[in-house]
Amino acid sequence: MGLRGVGLPVQSEWVIFVVALALLGVLSVTLAVLPRSWIARTCKKDRDDEQLFSAPLKLLGGFAVISYLLALVAYLAPHGWNLDPQLMFSLCPMYFIKMTFDPSLAAIFLLLAPMNAAVYGSLGLTLGYAWLAFGKRR
Repeated sequence: MGLRGVGLPVQSEWVIFVVALALLGVLSVTLAVLPRSWIARTCKKDRDDEQLFSAPLKLLGGFAVISYLLALVAYLAPHGWNLDPQLMFSLCPMYFIKMTFDPSLAAIFLLLAPMNAAVYGSLGLTLGYAWLAFGKRR
């Protein structure tokens, strides 16, 4: 791995992305450790209702697959495409690694793309529970 020397934006411009990802991580971990009965009560569902976990898990899977593929596209994109660093970092946090270092394809497939999938999979899970809790109130 070596430095690429790509002109990075001013460091303070990246703070909003780091804060947003940190808040998402804290919220996802909080949801993960809550008792099922609390989640069911908040979502106004029965504790044994299959939709309580199926809808958020579908969103988790969908977001994870899309973000895994996005990480691969970000890595494999030719330098001539001149992808906007701020947009790519917000869509794919591992893009920062690509901008500063030249990771191997194996590192992308086995480490960085799965990390990207985990970040956005947790976003899908959080949005799924928010949709259950606040959407479609009948």
